[in-house]
Amino acid sequence: MNRLPRVAISIGDPAGIGAEIALKALSDEQLSAMAKWFLIADSVALDAAGHSIGVNLRDLPYTLIEAGELPAGHLLAFGRLRPEYGVAAIGYVRRAAEMCLRGEADAMVTAPLNKEAVTLSGRAFSGHTEYIAEITGAAESRMLLVSERIATVHVSTHIPLERACQLEQRRIVRTIELGNEALKLMRQKAPRIAVCGLNPHAGEHGLFGTQDAAVIAPAIAEAHASGIDCSGPHSADTIFVRALRGEFDLIVAMYHDQGHIPMKLIDFAGTVNVSLGMPIIRTSVDHGTAFDIAGRNLADANNMKAAMRLAVRMAAGKIAFESSDLAGQKAVV
Repeated sequence: MNRLPRVAISIGDPAGIGAEIALKALSDEQLSAMAKWFLIADSVALDAAGHSIGVNLRDLPYTLIEAGELPAGHLLAFGRLRPEYGVAAIGYVRRAAEMCLRGEADAMVTAPLNKEAVTLSGRAFSGHTEYIAEITGAAESRMLLVSERIATVHVSTHIPLERACQLEQRRIVRTIELGNEALKLMRQKAPRIAVCGLNPHAGEHGLFGTQDAAVIAPAIAEAHASGIDCSGPHSADTIFVRALRGEFDLIVAMYHDQGHIPMKLIDFAGTVNVSLGMPIIRTSVDHGTAFDIAGRNLADANNMKAAMRLAVRMAAGKIAFESSDLAGQKAVV
């Protein structure tokens, strides 16, 4: 690789901790030297965050992409739920994604935004992953949570549980495929994949529901027949323990909380959110805006650092791929 990866960071909701953790992460000299960093933000938001943590912004190695979402002289209100802050946050995300699409950045990292603030602006919004898929024109997308110990990809995320239980075999197969492709790129080997059941004890042979045998099992068989090392459906209450003991590298969760709760319990600070099925690389912290501590210099930047490191690793792989003999092929993360 003959150049540093270029990574765009959207600072999230200006009233949250996003700008604070981004600035703290960039204060880490070892991390900041790994890439050329762009902060997608408004000056007033960065100035307020820098003042709150006592950092001189001129000392940090980044290029500011002024978003123009907040007016000059705006007095930032940390910890406040405001629709204009929700609009600003998605504006930062859009700018970062567009930089990646234009080839001006090799990857993007997102700090947390507040879905309620975005919704208060009148815009329907379900989450970063879905919004970035819309911007990039991705037909489908998935959320992957990755830590050093384990990874989980979700069949569905930000939809009501009632809808999440309406399983589709093709969607499960595609989720297994995307997770398999992503783990191979990240870890340079084919992962061992465990697929969760939907119902308690994976249905207990039909005693607790039919979806496991009727939909999930055929999906696993289809993916396995294509050469993917996957098994299940496994009972979700024990499979994460088995994975931590070394039996599996990747777990396929059927819905949001089935995957998120154990992942956050296992490694809250080190778990990174990765978007799959898109033509760009996007990683994210796996926590919220923390309005209760915003502007008080209390936010822990370790999760942001993990997201930035993974973005650099994936971007470096992308650069190496594009300079190889396979450069004519288009990769989707």
